[in-house]
Amino acid sequence: MPKATRLIAGIATALLTVALASCSGGGSVVTVNGQAISHATFDKKLENNPVSRNILQQEVMNLLIDQYATQNHITITPAQIDKVENQYKAQYPPGQFDSLLKARGLTEKDVRNLIRRQLVLDQAVGGNITIPESDVAAFFKKNHAAFDVHTEVKARHILVPDLATAQKIEADLKAGQHFSALAKQYSQDPGSRTKGGELGWFRRGQMVPSFEKYAFSAPIGQISPPIKSAFGYHIIQVQARKPGKKATLASAHDQIVQALRQQQEAPLVQPFLASLQQKAKIVVNDPAFASLFPTPAPLPSAAPAAPAAPAPAATK
Repeated sequence: MPKATRLIAGIATALLTVALASCSGGGSVVTVNGQAISHATFDKKLENNPVSRNILQQEVMNLLIDQYATQNHITITPAQIDKVENQYKAQYPPGQFDSLLKARGLTEKDVRNLIRRQLVLDQAVGGNITIPESDVAAFFKKNHAAFDVHTEVKARHILVPDLATAQKIEADLKAGQHFSALAKQYSQDPGSRTKGGELGWFRRGQMVPSFEKYAFSAPIGQISPPIKSAFGYHIIQVQARKPGKKATLASAHDQIVQALRQQQEAPLVQPFLASLQQKAKIVVNDPAFASLFPTPAPLPSAAPAAPAAPAPAATK
């Protein structure tokens, strides 16, 4: 799973917590032909769902991280969050990251809160981690292609099942009719039809070969002849194109340092979070969740002095 996708999954879990919390209270959630489903009934179903247990655990961890940051005077600046957020966005074509968040009902604030907590954990467990420049250079040499900026195309199309219809649409467009209107009237592509044929930005490998061949070579603004694919016939108009760029060690440096730091921090994070929970006073008011946060066992007291006996060999 790409890092950005993992980020979004984490945010989705956080938002679901808010949705579950908003369901609590008296009265009914919904009424069906006059028969109500009460909040109490619905809440009981949610409590018995394993997802709700995971969400509650995550919310407790979020509070513990926030409290740790306050107690240890860790301040994460907006500029630090901006830097990481921009790295996540760079993993998608322009606008796609924002569209993905919107489709899942997420907000910019949700993203930034999760990044802020990630950065707190970086400082908490990674304070003594240093990444040698030789490691950065070696990583770049082995993985340099992953940091290249790919050529991207923005285009729109109209997909129809037969050549005759495609030729008619091509003629209508060249005669001055509006692309968006014809796409809504004729296109068989459900993903772009309602958007007037707009496909947004895409990279090589995201479209079928015949479509891609035209899109990455045609002049900007030109109306294509019918382009045949396994789906039918496409009339394509390339709207913009951004050239690719080979990555350099300098341009990829900060991303590589972050990736290498995360590799070293990964085995330290769960023990750190477990220690926060162990030290915390967590009072569970709902018996359904009592087993999630058991009362921690007391720390062992100092052992009493042993009776005189031959001393064991010293260990270093």
